[in-house]
Amino acid sequence: MLILSCPAQLQRLEGALRRSLPLALPVYGAVMNINRGNPGDFEVVVDAWPDFRAVLARHRGKVAAVGCSSTRTCTPTPAPCPSLSECCPTAAPPAPPLPQPGSQRPPAARRLHPSVRVGSLSPAHADLLNTTWAYGGNARSRHYLVQLLERFPSLCLLDAAAQPVCWSLVDAFGTNAHGYTLPAHRRRGHMQALTVLAARRAQARGFPSFG
Repeated sequence: MLILSCPAQLQRLEGALRRSLPLALPVYGAVMNINRGNPGDFEVVVDAWPDFRAVLARHRGKVAAVGCSSTRTCTPTPAPCPSLSECCPTAAPPAPPLPQPGSQRPPAARRLHPSVRVGSLSPAHADLLNTTWAYGGNARSRHYLVQLLERFPSLCLLDAAAQPVCWSLVDAFGTNAHGYTLPAHRRRGHMQALTVLAARRAQARGFPSFG
């Protein structure tokens, strides 16, 4: 197995995985994040280069078991990549960091209350997310959520008191995760509106939307 660290190789890998969508979805988002500042501190491993047939994304320097939340693999069969010089030619400047969403009105997937606004979450909301997550409620899950909130974009709907009532996070694999609506605010179209907005923002950053 070979760890890819050369920017030119990683950019070429991203292009090859893009041509293998949706089969390459398990690792494509992670490779995109690596090429855009690597906020999750991930690395990507291939079985061979440039004619790879298996790709693994994981936390840098860690050998995690396949199937755990911090490791994903796929076995796409893209067209062979042209050979790259071992000296790794100078790559193009890295893409800018992932933007954080600003406060604005949500898309009108369903007519929402005029007081509802779009915002983003911060580590200060970690306790709220940890208590409402089915797999949360402990120190380890809270630490994981804090890392997501610190490193990746998030979206939420705020009520008139500027308190989150519905939210969705992005993880290191470019996946919308941890979607939740407070019980008192369900059946109002909140998650539908938030999902539409999250998909639009993902596409604007170049991330594909499936589902």
